[in-house]
Amino acid sequence: MSGNPPNGTPEGAGGSDDEYRSDEYRSVVFDEDFVRAARLQEFSAQERMGEHARAVRSRSIWSSGGGPPKPLGGSGGAARQGRIIVLCIALALAGAVYMGLRNPYVPPAGAPAQAMSSTVVPLAPSEPVPGGRPADLYAGSPAAQYRIGAAGIAFPGVRRTRHFTEEQVQTALTIAKDYLVQSSLDPDVLSGAASRPVRVLLDPDQLTQFDQSMLAPAGNGRHAVTGWLVRFDPARAVVADTRVRVSGVLTAGEAAPNALEVTSDHTFVYAVRPATGQPAAADGASLFTVRRELRLRFDRDDLMARRAELVSAYVMAGPQACADDPAAGFRPLTAGAGPTTTGPAASDPYASGSPRRTAGLCGVLAPAATPEQGVSPAP
Repeated sequence: MSGNPPNGTPEGAGGSDDEYRSDEYRSVVFDEDFVRAARLQEFSAQERMGEHARAVRSRSIWSSGGGPPKPLGGSGGAARQGRIIVLCIALALAGAVYMGLRNPYVPPAGAPAQAMSSTVVPLAPSEPVPGGRPADLYAGSPAAQYRIGAAGIAFPGVRRTRHFTEEQVQTALTIAKDYLVQSSLDPDVLSGAASRPVRVLLDPDQLTQFDQSMLAPAGNGRHAVTGWLVRFDPARAVVADTRVRVSGVLTAGEAAPNALEVTSDHTFVYAVRPATGQPAAADGASLFTVRRELRLRFDRDDLMARRAELVSAYVMAGPQACADDPAAGFRPLTAGAGPTTTGPAASDPYASGSPRRTAGLCGVLAPAATPEQGVSPAP
């Protein structure tokens, strides 16, 4: 509020307001156009804030910019950060579990299959070979109580192992049974007319050895046909009755963390007769017994492909002469043939338990006692 000084105007000074203004302001003159142009403009609250941040933040987990929110001070921000961390951990765990279910750990595959080793021992008769009708011969032998064909190859109780499931053990036993049926009971395989039913069940790593055995049999422990399968020399004898009597056991267990092993110990009894052109006795057929102890191995690939690796075969078969090499096929001594050798080391292919292994390349066929004589049939 303008006014005069309390003690009046100083001496020598003008009494008007203009007299108090500095000389430099006296020259400033505002014309009418300038005054009209200088209108007052009042900004809104939004405009007055300018680029300042909002006072209230969004309550969503992610900010409007699309990225994770910046850390906020106070307990509210810490709680939100905690929830986000927990969510990330849960998502990571869920992803790990999902990937584990989609891609379960599978142990490495087993080593390549090794060459099969075999021992084939002919059993020479110690007495004349009896003959007769097949049914009568079976009834008077320990095979009277054997089952016919594949029914004689029974499964044991199936249990899981440390590294293999119950289903995998069952699969191994099933493949082993298939191998026994094809290699011991198929009429075409027995007669030498076919080998493919056996071949398709073998591990691919053993096919070259198998093919060499079929083309050029040899009694060298690696290439005997009769190590892989049962075959009769078609020039010597033929099967007289397709109802082969069978008895034995299968056992399964782990050979390694990545391999199952099945052991087969079975006795097969065939009724045979002389081939066309061979001298035949009036009694007709005779019995020929083959005891096969096989070891078959399965890795996980074998189980999936339903095939087997034949590790070893120990075979005793008779009656046949020790002079006849059984590598290419069995050559039975038929009804009426007399004994060809004698000795103390008799081998009974009907005996239960592990077969008695002979020290040489030939054994003596023990006389076949009937059940009435107190000999129990093989399991």
